[in-house]
Amino acid sequence: QVQLVESGGGLVQAGGSLRLSCAASGRTFSMYARSWFRQAPGKERDFLATISSSGGSTDYADSVKGRFTISRDNAKNTVYLQMNSLKPEDTAVYYCAAPASLRWPPVQYDYWGQGTQVTVSS
Repeated sequence: QVQLVESGGGLVQAGGSLRLSCAASGRTFSMYARSWFRQAPGKERDFLATISSSGGSTDYADSVKGRFTISRDNAKNTVYLQMNSLKPEDTAVYYCAAPASLRWPPVQYDYWGQGTQVTVSS
């Protein structure tokens, strides 16, 4: 059973920064890609960023490219999302996700965390 637990959310002013963490347990963490998504109230869940098992490859949604950075520490079984230059429209619940497949890039996500709230005030 894979468990993903996000942390690091909170309230921040526009232009500020936050770093989200997602700790994983229950599987060989370093073998699988990891991704971040977010869901704003009344909207669909959107892809933000993904990172390969080694950390050598990443991909980002256009909406966060240049502002958000995904990284991972396989020794700590943790993936991070550094968020800079935050905007009010970044307000959402942020989720980390993992695939059951080793395929890169991932096309299906089988494991999700419970989410962490990020609120950006103007």
